Parts: sequence; C-alpha cells; structure tokens
Amino acid sequence: MKLTDIKCKSAKPSNKSVKMSDGGGMYLEIMPNGSKYWRLKYRIRVKDQEKLKEKRLALGVYPEISLKEARERRDEAKSLLEQGKDPSLEKKKKKALSQESNVNTFEAVALEWYEVNKSKWSERYADGVLTRLETYIFPEIGSYPITEIEPPLLLQTIRKIENRPAIEIAKRQLQKCSEVFCYAIACGKGIRDPSSDIKAALRPQKTSHYAALDVKELPEFLQVLERNEARLYRNTMNAIKLLMLTFVRTSELINATWDEIDFERKEWIIPAERMKMDKEHLVPLSRQVIEILIDQKEIAGDWPLVFPSSVRPKQSISNNTVLGAIKRMGYQGRMTGHGFRALAMSTIKQELGYRHEVVDRQLAHSPRNKIDAAYDRALFLEERKKMMQEWADYIDALV
Repeated sequence: MKLTDIKCKSAKPSNKSVKMSDGGGMYLEIMPNGSKYWRLKYRIRVKDQEKLKEKRLALGVYPEISLKEARERRDEAKSLLEQGKDPSLEKKKKKALSQESNVNTFEAVALEWYEVNKSKWSERYADGVLTRLETYIFPEIGSYPITEIEPPLLLQTIRKIENRPAIEIAKRQLQKCSEVFCYAIACGKGIRDPSSDIKAALRPQKTSHYAALDVKELPEFLQVLERNEARLYRNTMNAIKLLMLTFVRTSELINATWDEIDFERKEWIIPAERMKMDKEHLVPLSRQVIEILIDQKEIAGDWPLVFPSSVRPKQSISNNTVLGAIKRMGYQGRMTGHGFRALAMSTIKQELGYRHEVVDRQLAHSPRNKIDAAYDRALFLEERKKMMQEWADYIDALV
C-alpha cells in the first residue's frame, strides 16, 4: 500500500529501524533516533557478472524532501536504470562536477590563464590585462562557475563597459574573455566559448582619428607657441617641441629617461617595454632636438626622468600636461599630442619628398604584411637620420 504524507509524518521510531514501502523499490526508513530517510532499492547488472547486484540509493531526508519529491527522484533513478546507467554512480558524478564547478569559477580559470601567458607579455601589458579584468570582468562574472556563464550574462557584463562609454575597452575585454573560455575548454574545465554568440549584439565601433593640424596651419601654431601668451612652463614647451620634432607617442616622450639618450651619437633608444609594439625603437636626434634636451637637462637636474613632474619629480609629467597646454594655446579639438605623428607623416612625404616606408619606420608602425615585415630588417637608418634633420630645419624655416 502506497504511503501518504500523514503516514510519513505520524510514523514512530522503535528499537530497530523500520521500513515503510511506497512501491517501485522506494521506502521510508525510520531510524531508532527518529530520523527518517528516503531510500530506493534497485538491482543492476555489474560488468562481467551474470547476476544482478542489489544496491541502495539515498533519495533524501524527510521532511526536507517531501513524499512527492522523493517519488520524482525515484522516477529519475528508474529512468537512468532503463538507460543502463547506475543511479548511485551518476549521483557521485553529479556531485563531483558540482564541486569542480565551484572551484573552476571564471576568476580562478582567468587567473590561471593569466599566469600561463604573462611570461610572453611585457610587464606593462601584463599589468594592464590583470587590472582590466579586475576592474570590468571579475566583479560581474568572476564568482560564476565558468561552465554556467551563458551568452546573456556575458553580454550584460560587456554592455556595462559600453555604457561607460568605453566601446574599445568593451571590445578588447570580450576578446580577453574569449581567450579565457578557450583556455578552459583546452584544459577540460569549460564546455564552450559564449563570446562568439554575442558579437552581433555589440555596438559598432566608430573609427575616429586624433585631431591633427594641416601643414598650412603649422606656421601659425609655431608662432603661438613661440609667443607663449598661454604662459606655458619651459618644461611643457620643451615637451611640445620634442613631440613635434621626434613625432614619438606622448607616453614614449613623457616617460623618457636620460640613460636612453646618447648625446654623442645623437640617438635616443626607447626600450621595447615602453613601445606599443614591444620592439626597441631608435630615434635619430637633430641638432635642434639636442639643444632642447640640453635645456631640459637644466630643468630636470639630477632626476632620472627627462620630464619629471614639478610636484612629484619621481614621476613624469602626465599626458594631460600636453593636452592642457594645447588647449590653453587655443587648439582644443584641432590638435593633440598624437596629432604630431599624423602631421609629420603627411608633411614629410608631401613637402620633403620622403618615401612612405622611411617615415613609417620612424613612426615605429608594425609592418602591414609579410613583404613589409621582410623590409623591416632594413631600417633605413641613414635616410631617417637625414630626414629627421631636414624635418627640424623645415620647422625652423617656418618659424
């Protein structure tokens, strides 16, 4: 006779365990201490044996697991038996997978991926990767088991970055998440990469260029700089002039140290770890640049940085120092520190007649294709030395 909830609730313990059957192999076992356990008795064929082996499966504790829930668990176990699977073994597998999921959170797998890969990155790049994961990704999905992260959850995380707004950062963080998911799959800790399913839902990135002056506007800019009605510090004026004459990236200039500069050879060698392409870069120094650096040496004194901050001389001036100076000169929205690179590229080709490849190497751009990469070995150094002096002379003539 089948059980009822009233029978289960009113069942009393005795000196020995009592079994109350519900049919289909399931019964409620009442222990002498009053505890009540749901059990399922079943038989299954053991490999290489003719006889069926009798086994028991724990279905839960009453009343936490009701009679209805116990019957549902019994039916699930019966279904597994029909498929030739052992319910006890399947239960153990499920428990093991659950424990593994709790250990293999997205953050745990991402940190493991980071440790494996950081040796092939520069220190600056590696720090950036970890910082952005800690800032944008871990607070959102870091605690989730990596196997349970579905496309909508990942999309929600990336959308929050887009809404900052930071479209480019969102795109890059999605790429890093994809690398983590692929690593998890390779290690047997993940099942799939959900990032591929959400790319179509991302906002399109508008291509924008840094503001840069046209060559026709350069004479006026130089006059404004020389008059210095914006009352810029010598330090700042020297930085702007060097950006114009060397057309390096702003970060490469403001973080320069004196040990990178060889006054005798008239060369500035920027180490690979400070370059965008992680490759050492040589900047030939014109006579005018040497003069500015000598003046800057008086300002910097014994500090190792070429452009030490006046407030914290152990740190360099910031990118905003240059942008703020350009704004005070009246060129906000028309020129940036990076804009000197575009200005130099167009003017040197147009006015001085140099080939694109020569200017491109001086800008430290990565080769566009395999043919360009082959020519990258020929660094056009002699041409670049001549070009840098002619560029400085051209600027002088405009002044």
